[in-house]
Formats: sequence, structure tokens, C-alpha cells
Amino acid sequence: MRRILITITLALTFVANVTSVVVCQRSAQTPVYYPASGDGWQRKQPAEVGFTPELLAQAVAFAKTQETKQPRDFSNQVEQFGALLGPIPKERAETNGIILRHGYIAAEWGDTAHVDPTYSVAKSFLSTVLGLTIDRGMIKSIDDPVRNYIKDGGYDSPHNSKITWRHHANQTSEWEGSMFGKSHDFIGVEQFGRGKREPRTLKEPGELYEYNDVRINRFSLSLLTLWKRPLPDVIKEYVMDPIGASNTWQYHGYRNSEVVIDGEKLISVSGGTRWGGGLWISTRDEARFGYLFLRRGKWGNKQIISEKWIQMATTPGPLGPDYGFLWWLNTQRKQWPSAPASSFAAVGNGSNTIWVDPEHDIVVVWRWHQGNGDEFFKRILASLKNDQS
Repeated sequence: MRRILITITLALTFVANVTSVVVCQRSAQTPVYYPASGDGWQRKQPAEVGFTPELLAQAVAFAKTQETKQPRDFSNQVEQFGALLGPIPKERAETNGIILRHGYIAAEWGDTAHVDPTYSVAKSFLSTVLGLTIDRGMIKSIDDPVRNYIKDGGYDSPHNSKITWRHHANQTSEWEGSMFGKSHDFIGVEQFGRGKREPRTLKEPGELYEYNDVRINRFSLSLLTLWKRPLPDVIKEYVMDPIGASNTWQYHGYRNSEVVIDGEKLISVSGGTRWGGGLWISTRDEARFGYLFLRRGKWGNKQIISEKWIQMATTPGPLGPDYGFLWWLNTQRKQWPSAPASSFAAVGNGSNTIWVDPEHDIVVVWRWHQGNGDEFFKRILASLKNDQS
């Protein structure tokens, strides 16, 4: 009897292994689709990429009812965040979005070509610049103190001298100082609006997570100092152009964020649009960026950013929420309980979201919506068939 059981077990194991190999071979034989530059992005009917059309249509219909309550003319910007330092558009688009499966457009609604501020989604772009910097050996280790590279006085104090690139990337730097008229402590209604904070004692770098745009602006300036060229140019050359993005996106600085590096005047960009400026971009271009991360940094035959960096950027830090290197994670399934633990997103005020789901090979960009997106993602996933297509 025991021999029979062993024989059956071995046979089942062999079948499972063969099946696994066949599936792998089938996957390997199926070419990965990457959209060409421009508007020739291929669409597929929802059923062709594994969705139940009626259920996906219902999910999109739900999304259309969830537009943010924030004014379309940005009239609450100063009240919400404090005195402006950079430009703000006259009007934003209505809620809009796009759903990709296997890289193909399965659903699209609203004006996805409209260029709008994306607020803190810009942080994930700055994180990618850090990845490019490390990939090229301009920084030896993410755990190196920033003061080893940046000699502009921003890291000279005993406290700031302990800050590493990792601290900046996972928002645990506790950097102390002011950037372009905004202090790290967020004290004062005039400068910080409803986002003002109460005084507290600084922790050591690496001891406390705090979402802090002043410190991200310091991080951005440090990257600019290393590259010695505008970071939007870096992003355009090494990321956006290779993935076929449009030329409509803009990355604005502040009116007072001009700095001099090696005798050249350069504009330092921000990690959001809290005080104006920031990254203004279309939904379609954000979808390309999200798809780059779904494909682990690869686009066609070219590795745009290393897979190692993608893995690092989407690994949770030791403190605070489920957060990587300026990417929101779902490792503990607290951000989006209805979504896989492997999913992650770039998120900005508004709300503006680029959600990446490697388990189901999905990218969703949703602009100007209420909530964190979980209910929408739940409905999208519920519309998937069980045929693994």
C-alpha cells in the first residue's frame, strides 16, 4: 500500500512539474506587448484579456461616480497647503482613467490626454531618478551618508550628517532646515495651511517615518547636485523617451527654487504640487510609467532601470506604514485589503493613483477620485475570469 501511495505521489509530482514547465514554456513563447510611441496603443476587448465585459463596465461606471470633491479650479489650494511657491493650472480635468491588462488597453474613460498636476506621484519619479543614479554608480550604496556626496551645507550639522540616501527614500531622514522658505517642521498656518503641525522633538535619522515634502525637496536638490543637470531632463532622456511617452508632460519648479551648481543656474523641482509646481502629466503617460514598473524596469529589449532597483523600491522599510522608496505598498494588505499583497502604487493628492498589480498583470491609472481606490480595484479584480488569459 505504501509503495502504491509513493508511486501515486511521484506521478502527481511529475505531472505537476510537467504542467509547470508547459505553462512556463507557453508564457515564454507569448511575446510581451509594449505600446509604440504616440497614440497607437493597442486596445483589446475586455474578454480578450480575461475580463468579464459586463463586470468591468460596471467597475468603470462606478469609478465615474467617484470624482473628488476638490474644486476643479484649485481654489482651496492655499487654504489646504499654505502659501504657493509655484504655478497652479486654472482648471483640472474630470475624473478619468485607464486599465491595462498584459499592456493592452482594456478600458479607458474621460480625458486621459489632459495634462494635470499629479501631486505626490512625483515622489515615485524622484525615487526612480535615485535608482538611475545608483545603477550608474554615481552613488556607491544607498546606505552611504548623503554628506559624502553633497557639500552645499545641507548636511553639515551633526544631526543632518547622519542622513543616508535610504533615509531620504523611505522618508525617515528627519532632515532639519528650510527649503525655499518652507521649514521642515511644518509650523505655521500661513506657510502650511491645514497641513500645519505641532512642534516636536527631532528623532535620529532612521528612527521615525514622517511624510514630509520639505525633506523630499531637499532630497530632490541633492539629486540635482549630483547630476548637475535638470532632473526633468534626466527623466526625459532615461525614462520617458525610452518608454514612448508624449512631450506634453511638464515638471515645474518654484519661483524661488533656482540654485547655482558649478556656476550654472538650475531649477530644483519638488516632490509634489503642495505649494504649486511639480509634475504635470497625462493619464496615458502615467500608464506607461506604471507599465515600466510592472515589467520590472524593462521596455522592449532594453532594461531602463535595473530589476534590482525595482525590487528595492517596492520592499517595505522598517518603520511607519507599508512604504518602500517613495512607493506605497500593500505587503500587509492594509492599503488595499481587496488587492494582492504584491500590488503597489504611486499616490498623490487629488486623488491621483498609479496602481500596479503584478499578480494579475494589471496597471490602473485613476485620476481625481475619492478614497484610496480599494473598492474600485476590488471591482476590477472581481471582473477577471478564471481562465488565466
